[in-house]
Amino acid sequence: MTVVIIAVLGIAVGVSLITDLSSRRILNIITFPAILLGFILHTASAGLEGFFFSGTGFLVGLGLLLIPFFLGGMGAGDVKLMAAVGALMGTGFVLSVFLFAGITGGLMALYMIARDRGAFTSAASIIYAVPLLKGTAGSFKAFRSRAKKTTLPYGVAIAAGTIITFAGSVIGGVLPV
Repeated sequence: MTVVIIAVLGIAVGVSLITDLSSRRILNIITFPAILLGFILHTASAGLEGFFFSGTGFLVGLGLLLIPFFLGGMGAGDVKLMAAVGALMGTGFVLSVFLFAGITGGLMALYMIARDRGAFTSAASIIYAVPLLKGTAGSFKAFRSRAKKTTLPYGVAIAAGTIITFAGSVIGGVLPV
C-alpha cells in the first residue's frame, strides 16, 4: 500500500510541477484524484484511523496555504496540491513540506527579484539593488509595476519541499521503502 501512495504522490507532484512551470496552473484533474486516492487508500488499509490520518493531513495541508490564497498571494491549485500531499502522507509530512517549500519559495523569490532588477547583468547593478543608493524615486514605481507582472510558480517550491521531506524521511528511516 505504501508504494502505491508514494507513486500517487510522485505522479501528482511531478505533473503539477510540469504544468505549473509551463502554464502557471496546477490542474484539478491531478489534485482531486490524488486527494480522493489518499482517503481511499488510507481508509482501506487502516479503517477509520486511516480515514482520520488522511483527513487531518488534508485539513492541515489545506489550512496552511488558505490565508495566502485569500490574500491573493497564491493560486488555488497550490492550495489543493498541498491538501493532496496532506491527504496522501499525513500531517507531519505536510508540515515538513510546508517548511521546506517556504524556504525554497523564498529563495526562488529572491532570485526572481535579483533577476528582474538586473543583478545578473552587471556588477554596477548590485549597487542599484539597494534602493537608498539609487537616488531616484521613480525606481520604486517601476519596481512595483514589474513585481505585479512577475508570478512565482509555487508548485515548484511544493515539489522541492516534497522531495526534500521524502528524502529526509527515507534516510531517517521513517518511511518504509
